[in-house]
Amino acid sequence: MTNSEPAASAEPTGGTATVDTRDLVVEVRDVTAGYLPGVNILNGCSLTARDGELIGIIGPNGAGKSTLLKAIFGLVKVREGGIYLQGDEITNQKANKLVSKGVGFVPQTNNVFPSLTIQENLEMGIFQKPKDLKHRLEFVVDIFPELGKRLAQRAGSLSGGERQMVAMSRALMMGPHVLLLDEPSAGLSPVRQDEAFLRVKEINRAGVTTIMVEQNARRCLQICDRGYVLDQGRDAYEGPGRELLNDPKVIGLYLGTLGQD
Repeated sequence: MTNSEPAASAEPTGGTATVDTRDLVVEVRDVTAGYLPGVNILNGCSLTARDGELIGIIGPNGAGKSTLLKAIFGLVKVREGGIYLQGDEITNQKANKLVSKGVGFVPQTNNVFPSLTIQENLEMGIFQKPKDLKHRLEFVVDIFPELGKRLAQRAGSLSGGERQMVAMSRALMMGPHVLLLDEPSAGLSPVRQDEAFLRVKEINRAGVTTIMVEQNARRCLQICDRGYVLDQGRDAYEGPGRELLNDPKVIGLYLGTLGQD
């Protein structure tokens, strides 16, 4: 792994946090980005993720959470700042190139090919490395054993939670260094939401560094190693998930309206 230069840690308004930069996988440095010329959604946003960490990103609607993931994955133009993967700059690189470098992305919607079977969806996830299909399929089925029994089923016949599972699995087929998840619990029932969070933990325990945007803020902070609270395109607070969960300022400003117990 290539070591990057140590980056200054984000300092939440509620106090100073020290971020260990050893084994840094992803680093977002003071990124400004947006969809339209002259209109910025991210305004100097920074984030770090170390090897094996589960990072949660929360914040009010319009804070730039999903935009941050899309900027990392090359889907939104970065105008200022930089994004680094294992010390190498990947700012504004195309998504297919990022996949080959070890970045996986699961969007919130339209995240499966409904006319294809589950197995065909998974095969699409590893089309760049077809010789690794058998090995990676075994890895994915080990995490999600229910998929192994339904590989011939068409993805279009699956429930929302099941589709989310297929989308995560497809992103894992290339053996990513980091997995970006955009609202994995969105649109799911409370029971299915709990299942989605359990799957995220299972993926992370398998050794995949994970960065997750979530509207269910409380549940997100309960399971993540570190959390970032975005507000108006900036990282307003950063710290261990459980500390943010119990921080009076974070509770007062964000958790009162974000997510449910």
